[in-house]
Amino acid sequence: MSKVILVTGAGRGLGTDIVREALAAGHQVVATGRRPEEVEKSVGGPQDNLLVTKLDVTSLEDAEAAAQAAVDRFGRIDVLVNNAGNFFAGYFEEITPAQMRRQIETNLFGPMNVTRAVLPVLRKQRAGHIITLSSSAGLIGQEFCVAYAASKFGVEGWMESLRYDIEPYGIHTTVVEPGFFRTELLVDASTTWPEPTIDDYAERTTATVAAWKNMNGRQTGDPAKLARALLAIADQDKPLLRFVAGADAIEGVEAKAKELLAQAQASRELGGNLAYDDTTA
Repeated sequence: MSKVILVTGAGRGLGTDIVREALAAGHQVVATGRRPEEVEKSVGGPQDNLLVTKLDVTSLEDAEAAAQAAVDRFGRIDVLVNNAGNFFAGYFEEITPAQMRRQIETNLFGPMNVTRAVLPVLRKQRAGHIITLSSSAGLIGQEFCVAYAASKFGVEGWMESLRYDIEPYGIHTTVVEPGFFRTELLVDASTTWPEPTIDDYAERTTATVAAWKNMNGRQTGDPAKLARALLAIADQDKPLLRFVAGADAIEGVEAKAKELLAQAQASRELGGNLAYDDTTA
């Protein structure tokens, strides 16, 4: 069945693939980005089932205008795909407080802004689906990813809890945790690379930046396949609550689950019963 799908960050990478795959499948698509002319060019130009509109996810006003434009053009919104994001790489001490705030502003408050704008439409319909791109870094802490992981761990907690707020109104949620896909996250337009500023980190920073730049375009994951998988989830009667995407992500999550279980057992042995006992006072 044809749906109205609003996609953020549609100008490049996975966002572009989602829009193209959705249009090919017969859906009506609202493709958004900070530069609409670039978005339209990247998704193949004007099309009957396509609305391209400006949306900087850090602006609630932009989000509200995009949601209204979608309703004005197509009459409803069925699926929101929160895809837009960026990456501030580096070790914690070399990431400035301003950069940390910008990372969280885009990757966490950005999808919150768009979801806040779209939810009144979905509640009125008593139907809808919010899909938000997190990352395996939202479940597993990684070297050189402290800012990005902080933002994505926030996405995980927000989405997991949002589910309970909106399920009574027929609105589904899915959080997506991809591993390494060729999504252009590591290109300079999406990534802010650190300059070595602290001697202790300089050698590691230089080597890690070089290795990650060399990885760009060689990631094993195919973004077109990921886009098709997201559309399949959007068609499910009971969509997955979370989608761990890619063999590397699944392997990492399985290892993290085992680690958590081991830590829980160790915690039980150390102090499983810490309830207040007034007989010991």
